[in-house]
Amino acid sequence: MDKHFARQWLTDPLNLLSQYQYQYPPLLHWLRSWIFLQASLSLLLLSPFSSMALSLHLSLSHKNFSNPFASFSPATKLPTTIHINSHLLKSIHSKPYYIKKCHAVADAPTAIPPSLDAEDDAHGVLIGPSSEEERRGDGVVVDYNWTEEWYPLYLTKDVPDDAPLGLNVFDKQLVLYKDGQGELRCHEDRCPHRLAKLSEGQLIDGRLECLYHGWQFEGEGKCVKIPQLPANAKIPQSACVKTYEVKESQGVVWVWMSLKTPPNFEKVPWFENFARPGFQDTSTIHELPYDHSILLENLMDPAHIPISHDRTDWTAKREDAQALRFEVTERTHRGFAGRWGKEKDQKLLSFLRFQAPCVLSNDIEFADEKGVTQYFTGLFLCRPTGQGKSMIIVRFGATKRPQMAKVIPKWYFHQNACKIFEQDMGFLSSQNEVLMKEKVPTKELYINLKSSDTWVAEYRKWMDKVGHGMPYYFGHNTISLPEVPAVVEHAPAGLVAGVSASSPAKGGIGTMHAPNVNNRYFRHVIHCRGCTSVVKNFQAWKNALSAISVALTALAILASGRQWKTFLLVSASLCLAGVYACSTAIAMNTTNFIRTHRRL
Repeated sequence: MDKHFARQWLTDPLNLLSQYQYQYPPLLHWLRSWIFLQASLSLLLLSPFSSMALSLHLSLSHKNFSNPFASFSPATKLPTTIHINSHLLKSIHSKPYYIKKCHAVADAPTAIPPSLDAEDDAHGVLIGPSSEEERRGDGVVVDYNWTEEWYPLYLTKDVPDDAPLGLNVFDKQLVLYKDGQGELRCHEDRCPHRLAKLSEGQLIDGRLECLYHGWQFEGEGKCVKIPQLPANAKIPQSACVKTYEVKESQGVVWVWMSLKTPPNFEKVPWFENFARPGFQDTSTIHELPYDHSILLENLMDPAHIPISHDRTDWTAKREDAQALRFEVTERTHRGFAGRWGKEKDQKLLSFLRFQAPCVLSNDIEFADEKGVTQYFTGLFLCRPTGQGKSMIIVRFGATKRPQMAKVIPKWYFHQNACKIFEQDMGFLSSQNEVLMKEKVPTKELYINLKSSDTWVAEYRKWMDKVGHGMPYYFGHNTISLPEVPAVVEHAPAGLVAGVSASSPAKGGIGTMHAPNVNNRYFRHVIHCRGCTSVVKNFQAWKNALSAISVALTALAILASGRQWKTFLLVSASLCLAGVYACSTAIAMNTTNFIRTHRRL
């Protein structure tokens, strides 16, 4: 045994337990049992309350130490300090430890790890260890570096032609733009002069200009202009910005985050169904106020759809909530895959695959009425954008689409996607808050059912393997909290915040508030060219119809004939109906969904 380990065990065993509690659960179990055995013997010999000491000793001795706390009631709190008459242990200083037998005890504390003993899971409905290593409590880790991955930045069609775009990957701030030749470029979002954000700048002749002092940078990151530089002086070689490799693939812009390792283009995700003839998709992008791991959990959870999204569309109905069946077919350090479906289904039609670092797909193959195989894919490209923040690109596509889908405008599908995320937003934001507050692995907080949460448990167990190579993570058995607290950025609110994105230095008075990821307009519309154009067009039609209705009403007042008055007033009424329709369409694209029972 290591000398340091032995010395620490003899002098400060509790600190040793706290260090190894999540890495070696069996060690924690047996060492804790040994401590309480020593405590009981000491109390038996020295405590003036000999009856209490005797009962404690007997309760421990009759349990074979398989559960040293079984004799305590659900809300019993052990002493914070136990003095032991032993040369091995001087004192134990610990936090109050609560023991739980029933999850519904009213006075039990909130953060109690769900029990996985036989009494609690008599019917085998809870998810247990998925490997022999996990049963033994051995932590399996693999080499992983989060920077040596491709992350989805943006939809290619939505990248602005005339303005830089500020984006994040974890805590790394990036700026994406198109140079003079239309090539995508990506730099660190920081001017080397005085650290101003380059994404707040503008494009001049294909060069990225910092709007603080006017420094300009070309596509490779080299500074080519400094207005304040003396005549005949050379630009310092250090006046350059860090550049990241970007790759456009199947309509998505990907970024390689490592500045040390050359990009591995074989890691760029490729989606076979999107390359099939006749495959069409509807793609949306959303910014969300919770961690990307919670977002992925939510997307891996088909069991919540009938409840949370009841009647959002024809596929989600509360009465369809039922047990599901999952079959894991693949587990690697790059992710996992498997089939799932309703418990009563003979064949599991849906195939789910999670691919590192943050790609999730759900594929279905089916034969149409003519016997031709058709393909459907739900693709979710998630990007961590900082602590408690994420961005997702959602792509639903198929080789055969319903006729109705060809008639309904795309903006309607986009606002419906926004509604779906808003229906879950309250749950997921609070989940994010609890995880950050409790600071324990998800196994200690979740009650994962085999019939609904298999993919969630698989994902958190995958995080156990690779999380050490991430800035922070919450795994099934282990965690690593952020070293630096999140930085909250404050933007000006009110009338002056609605400035033009294409010419930020020439902005005027606007009506929008400062960016807020809880607001549908800033979560989706500003990232989507189509929806931005739709909102502007509806606003223009609304203004025009309002003016026409006023003019028609005035003419009706001046008209002398009854027929003309009637015609003009009816026309004005139709224009007002158009104004109402435009206002409704604008609200659908910019106003958050609120559940009926939550509305004031």
